Amino acid sequence: MKKRKLKTRRKMFPKNPKILIYSVLAVIAASLIGTRFTDTSGWYESIKPAITPPNFVFGIVWTILFALIAIAMYFSISNSQGKARKKIITLFALNLIFNVLWSFLFFSRHQPALAFIDLILLWLSIVALIRISWKVSKLASWLLLPYAVWVTFAGLLNYLIAFY
Repeated sequence: MKKRKLKTRRKMFPKNPKILIYSVLAVIAASLIGTRFTDTSGWYESIKPAITPPNFVFGIVWTILFALIAIAMYFSISNSQGKARKKIITLFALNLIFNVLWSFLFFSRHQPALAFIDLILLWLSIVALIRISWKVSKLASWLLLPYAVWVTFAGLLNYLIAFY
């Protein structure tokens, strides 16, 4: 019985610094690229809905979310192999691309309707990551839930700006 618990613990907390470094760097890169497109003054100030939190909240929330995404990516990739690992890596890459693309479409191009379509794809990629990660790391899936909730709220804000 003790051997079985030990194996479960090892699988839950794998030790692979290379994957950890890649996960953190990928998320930091996406964060920095997305930030370059983000300007919350001017145009955005004139269109944001009344239910929008203060600007400082976004920085705090996204810092936490990006940390959770990096950890979830690490656990998902570390606990998978073969085709499952490739699928997980591809989904995380797509997710980060959709994340950056939203900032570009919304803030740089001032295209809230296109950004909303991208946001739907972003949300679907999060749901797919939660489902696929569940098979290899339940912890990773749980870590992605706040991301899904926040993007759902962002979707509401984006919808109000684009279509209301």
